[in-house]
Amino acid sequence: MAVIEKKNNEESEQNKKPTLLYIDDEAHNLVSFKAVFRRDFIVETALSVDEAKPLLTDPNLCIIVSDQRMPGTTGVEFFSKIKESHPNPIRILLTGYSDIEAVIDAINKGEVYRYLTKPWDENFMKSVLSQALEIYNLRKENKQLVADLKRANEQLEFYLRQKLLS
Repeated sequence: MAVIEKKNNEESEQNKKPTLLYIDDEAHNLVSFKAVFRRDFIVETALSVDEAKPLLTDPNLCIIVSDQRMPGTTGVEFFSKIKESHPNPIRILLTGYSDIEAVIDAINKGEVYRYLTKPWDENFMKSVLSQALEIYNLRKENKQLVADLKRANEQLEFYLRQKLLS
């Protein structure tokens, strides 16, 4: 009985974790990233943009980290393609190269929150991911507050019309 309760507690703990997607064409980068951040996030990984696309439907997806240079497409191209269909996740671009054009494109086309270089520092990356999650949660809360305010205004307008008619 205790084993079942422990398993249920672990599953509910997993459900509370935000989901992070990391896309990189180098498998060893995916493994090390997942090992470092698996305690704080549900870390989904993909070796390509095509492999990542089905993972975008996860309703708990909060952050997407993508390598810039991958075969077939760049991280900026990927982000610019998904920004309309998946506007909520915070986007972070990683690269092993310093390319000012990529930085400009990342900001202007992909609406990237941060542009980081490889190899990444574990503590700095934790800080960046924590900040990104905070921004994601604040945006989500703001949307909910705006929706609640809109609903309250509609109710007030209804009551006002009722009062004016009576």
